[in-house]
Amino acid sequence: MSISNQNLKFYNSLTSSKEIFKPINKSRIGMYVCGPTVYNTVHLGNCRTFISFDLIYRYLKHIGYDIRYIRNITDVGHLEENSDDDKILKRAKIENLEPMEVVQKYSNEFHEIMEKFSLVKPSIEPTASGHIPEQIEMIEEIISNGHAYEKNGSVYFDLNSFSNDFDYGRLSKRNLDDVINESRKLENVSDKKNPQDFALWKKAADKHIMKWNSPWSLGFPGWHLECSAMSRKYLGEKFDIHGGGIDLKFPHHDCEIAQCESTNKKNPANYWLHTNMLTLNGKKMSKSTNNFILPQEIFDGNNKFFEKSFSPNIVKFFMYQAHYRSQLDISNDALLASEKGFKKIEKAFFLIDDLKVSKSCDFNCDSWIDKCYQNLNDDINTPKLIANIFEIVKFIFEVKNDKMKIDKESKTKIKNSLSVFVEEILGLNFTKKSSVDLDVDLIELVKEIRNIERDKKNYELSDLIRDRLNSLGINIEDNK
Repeated sequence: MSISNQNLKFYNSLTSSKEIFKPINKSRIGMYVCGPTVYNTVHLGNCRTFISFDLIYRYLKHIGYDIRYIRNITDVGHLEENSDDDKILKRAKIENLEPMEVVQKYSNEFHEIMEKFSLVKPSIEPTASGHIPEQIEMIEEIISNGHAYEKNGSVYFDLNSFSNDFDYGRLSKRNLDDVINESRKLENVSDKKNPQDFALWKKAADKHIMKWNSPWSLGFPGWHLECSAMSRKYLGEKFDIHGGGIDLKFPHHDCEIAQCESTNKKNPANYWLHTNMLTLNGKKMSKSTNNFILPQEIFDGNNKFFEKSFSPNIVKFFMYQAHYRSQLDISNDALLASEKGFKKIEKAFFLIDDLKVSKSCDFNCDSWIDKCYQNLNDDINTPKLIANIFEIVKFIFEVKNDKMKIDKESKTKIKNSLSVFVEEILGLNFTKKSSVDLDVDLIELVKEIRNIERDKKNYELSDLIRDRLNSLGINIEDNK
């Protein structure tokens, strides 16, 4: 058995291939993950990204790395598509709040949700509004290097100029002609030299509340700029990992790379990691299309999509059923299956202490542990890791039923390893059931059996169960 950080591979979106992870500095890894825009409650699709990078952080930490983990808060500059309306300013008007009240409200909500999912807090969580000087400084550098221009108080990145020196769109695999054609369809800003150019600084209209002094105008920074400025400040010109959702590849991450190459002459990160989408009803989860679900709606069971509530633990376990780079569709059946599966793992974990010990073991624990690490080292392959976990769960039940033997050393090793893989690395919580929990589960089972009998039109038995439950103070009424 060996825990090696030399065999870890990540799929690098920049090269479209799995690569051995080689940190710049062996003593500390730098990881930057694009955080939320705090203009509304974060939906479950957004949460998948943060849950995935929490897992990556936990595993890197587990295999011995020290990590500076930066996850930003976008609280200014994220404009509505094809519009000069800042998303936070728009929400402030709807809710009749100051923009920073909106920021505080939804930042607090975001942190509460992350805490319910038991995610590790980042080392630093910088805000865009708190780093205006750094963004202005970066714009000045880009202008002096000939890759940006000022027009009527706004500053735009000159993609034509940049593309003469660098390869724009290498991450998303778009070429400049494609970007130009896409941009022409959306063009509505006459100040730009070219439709594909993007804003580094926007001159604010008189009605715009969020604005700061700059050498060009009273205004605010563009959305793409904040991550380039803040990652450079806290991680340096070159760091190890930059992460985010797949929808950020273009234009956000392509623009980040362009900004950094314009100032530092280098791509800021060695490894670009992207999580795939969580879909609902087979479609992208999005508030703009009203196809989304909020985490609290699942935790409370207060939604139109699922028949019951599911804990943050179960939702996380469900997400790990698919690789973080694979698209995943959430459904009632999928969550029920995940709940059943996790409860089985949990039950097996608490059975370990009671297993009878023999002089020999019918299971090669060291080989099993090695397989678990091999799958984690293979771009954090959680579906295969979970398959490994169910192997050991099956063995535990077979020992319990006297079909297999286990020795004392293996028993200790299995319990410790299960705790490491499930609790420490996956960040899931084992909770031993109390007698109250068991009573609730038994009641739900009896109700389920009664419903089956009612569907079979076995009214004599179903009525008997209903009457007995009612006599125990558990009220059952047959109505819509």
